[in-house]
Amino acid sequence: MEKELIRVEDGNTLGFGDFSLPVKTKKKDFEFDGDLYKVKTFSGITRLERNGLFVYESLPGTSVTHFESDGTVVTFEVTGIGDTSITLELESETDYDVFVDGSYIGDIFTNLGGKLTFSADLGGGKKAAVKVAKKQ
Repeated sequence: MEKELIRVEDGNTLGFGDFSLPVKTKKKDFEFDGDLYKVKTFSGITRLERNGLFVYESLPGTSVTHFESDGTVVTFEVTGIGDTSITLELESETDYDVFVDGSYIGDIFTNLGGKLTFSADLGGGKKAAVKVAKKQ
């Protein structure tokens, strides 16, 4: 059975990406909760857009499950290979607390464009739980 590049999962969350693909593959116009999503993914990069705007990117590529965002908290599980750089589009010039597998990574301030970037060690196909929460 072929993996879907983007899908709705249990709990009304999104799953997307496939770091095992050897060539860039994409799926666009995936409808979820009234928005249109586009995913581009392969071993080198995974990128998710919502309504034409950046949401998520990883270098190298990853597979993401249970992705959900309510405007103040983003949570998901990510699987990949090696040290991975993950970038999220959030509220600009705002402080966020970042946790990977329950460990506090730090307080990260988004830039003017709202980009927040952090690294996760996903060596050996490890899965990591990520939580990014806006500081109150």
